[in-house]
Amino acid sequence: MTKFSSGKYDLEERTAIFGEKILEFCQKIQKTVINIPLISQLIRSSTSIGANYCEANGASSKKDFKNKIFICKKEAKETKHWLRMLAKVEKDYIEEIRLFWKEAQELTLIFSKIASSTQ
Repeated sequence: MTKFSSGKYDLEERTAIFGEKILEFCQKIQKTVINIPLISQLIRSSTSIGANYCEANGASSKKDFKNKIFICKKEAKETKHWLRMLAKVEKDYIEEIRLFWKEAQELTLIFSKIASSTQ
């Protein structure tokens, strides 16, 4: 089972681990004409979540913070889309993809809550 958090709650670490696990996962998939674009998009969106969260933590204003958090939410939602597409063509990895999708959903909900509480 893939573990994304270490017990203590550190969202920066959690998003970094998520990106790292996606990278490791994508490395083991045999590449095909169909899955190469999906893998590429998945890597971009999933690693962008953590990068944008780091930027949010260093934001220059409340408006900048909220914008970066909103981008985190968008990237998490996009990650769910690419995982869904990849699951369609990589049926041998369906359970692992499902765990990644669940974590992306949790991140979407977390960033939605953060964004709504900064109003």
